[in-house]
Amino acid sequence: MSVKPIIWSALGLLVFATGCAKDEPSEVKYDPTPYAVVTGDFPVPNLPPDNPLTQAGVQLGKMLFFETKLSLDNSMSCGTCHRQEHAFTDTNRFSLGVHGLPGKRQAMTVFNMAWNSNGFFWDGRAPLLRDQALMPIVDSLEMAETLENVVAKLTADCKYRDQFKRAFDDEPISATTISLALEQFMLSIVSVESKYDRYLRGEAQLTTGEERGRELFFAEYNPFFPDESGADCAHCHSPKNFENDEYMNNGLDAEADIDDFGLELTTGLQSDRGKMKVTSLRNIEVTAPYMHDGRFETLEEVVEHYNSGIKSSSTLDVTLANTQQTGLMLTEQDKADLVAFLKTFTDEVLLTNQEYANPFK
Repeated sequence: MSVKPIIWSALGLLVFATGCAKDEPSEVKYDPTPYAVVTGDFPVPNLPPDNPLTQAGVQLGKMLFFETKLSLDNSMSCGTCHRQEHAFTDTNRFSLGVHGLPGKRQAMTVFNMAWNSNGFFWDGRAPLLRDQALMPIVDSLEMAETLENVVAKLTADCKYRDQFKRAFDDEPISATTISLALEQFMLSIVSVESKYDRYLRGEAQLTTGEERGRELFFAEYNPFFPDESGADCAHCHSPKNFENDEYMNNGLDAEADIDDFGLELTTGLQSDRGKMKVTSLRNIEVTAPYMHDGRFETLEEVVEHYNSGIKSSSTLDVTLANTQQTGLMLTEQDKADLVAFLKTFTDEVLLTNQEYANPFK
């Protein structure tokens, strides 16, 4: 195996065992020990040079990710809506914030951010992961807190004063250092150990149905030779992360019915209307509901949308538009096999890895 294990869980215990005793002087020191991101068979990622990952920084980011003090009433954390067992997303169609109000879009997954290079959120409004990290905290529909209050809460907590010292030396606890720590932790979350990864390494075999699904996934749509035509999924969901670093309109709604303008809200360009971030298909089995508005509850519904449900609009992806006259022509068996293949993207290591788990439990 090419995965390089990281063994540093003892650091998490150190955080809670030192630095808070009232009758002892603090011995906490800055610790720049690097954190090595697990890459599996992926290429080495381009990590931010101005925020190098350290063991102390990643640990601090994990603490903050699961810290309820980041919310107005201390009731929810990032991890409330991004749950590890669901590949760091929410099974609710729309997550509920501290006021019990639903958000406007389905919560996105948080893994393999180290290979993301085209902005964050469905509409790309956050250029960097550190920008994204702070937005839910101040969003009135989500955590509804102020950054000033969050800084005050963390500063009053000795375990955070100590861990910020380990991670950022003499830099004060601030919105900036909070965002950098959260960025470090999210960059450390990787998904590289699915059955399909093991298949590519010759360590696992696909079933007959999964193999047929694999062939359909990568085969191009061909209206002239229906027996050879495929589902053409790799057009938008290409290896290794099964996404293409683009924003696209995938035909969910006709022009007049588009009520979420997506990327247009960020760029101001009408040519971007209805375009949403193309997300990774890794762990798709455990991340229902699907699409930016969570309208599909099952993978079967998703496949049927691409097979026969594409709606026309001026910004519809050209490749999808080309399939409208005939649809993908998938049989019931084709659709079942395609779903079976999609489920080989599930990464049980990600879903249970203690490196990413709530440190307060």
